[in-house]
Amino acid sequence: MSTTADALRDEVRARYAESARAVIEGQSGECGCGSGSCCSDDAPDMTFGELLYDAEQRGELPDAAVLASLGCGNPTAVADLHEGEVVLDLGSGGGIDVILSARRVGATGIAYGLDMTDEMLALARKNAVDADVTNVHFLKGVIEEIPLPADSVDVVISNCVINLSVDKPAVLTEIARVLKPGGRIGISDIVAEDDLTPEERAQRGSYVGCIAGALSKEEYEVGLEAAGFEQISVAFTHEVAERMHGAIVKAVKTDDPQAKGLPVIGPAAKAGCC
Repeated sequence: MSTTADALRDEVRARYAESARAVIEGQSGECGCGSGSCCSDDAPDMTFGELLYDAEQRGELPDAAVLASLGCGNPTAVADLHEGEVVLDLGSGGGIDVILSARRVGATGIAYGLDMTDEMLALARKNAVDADVTNVHFLKGVIEEIPLPADSVDVVISNCVINLSVDKPAVLTEIARVLKPGGRIGISDIVAEDDLTPEERAQRGSYVGCIAGALSKEEYEVGLEAAGFEQISVAFTHEVAERMHGAIVKAVKTDDPQAKGLPVIGPAAKAGCC
């Protein structure tokens, strides 16, 4: 990974640590481009954070989990989780989506959260205890190298985190690797309209603020197909900057990649999107 990529990852880690410390001190997670959360340049509004969860969902959660919500969507609302499933949340932050997922899959299911920030992991573990959910496991690591075995997860969710990755092909490949054949994704992310260049995306916001690093709709679709997914859908939900949108991304891992002429996914494989 290049020095620039390392620097960007370190900046993301530092900003999320800052947000976790703010929550621990009784403040809401910081919002705004460059803050380490997927937020607009202005004050938080209905397109980001805790207000994307309805009152019933917020009532299931400790206050600290709600305050730590920094996402651009509500992946648990679209993932269609079922009793007994294994769910993985990439970039789990304060644990809001992991806790909600754990309740959906029940005692026979498992909800994993993966995050690279020690402060967020500590906050998430405390929030899980406060929420009295025991079928959760928080793992430290990066989403480009998921520390779970192949074919071990039924559903992968993520809330405005993949756009922060400095190696999105690796993320999509890793998602496909850990999903069981026929497994699915339900992801909230920031996505650009197809004719916006990377330079134009950068003009609309910072990388750490989720805008400059966003894929276009077509790039997402091509990347998912190359990684071995089908039934791909990238649907815009709300505009977060000019011609940049919150989006719901859904896809299903093909159950027989060789029959469809796709490469067999391995840890070192790369998707061809971005």
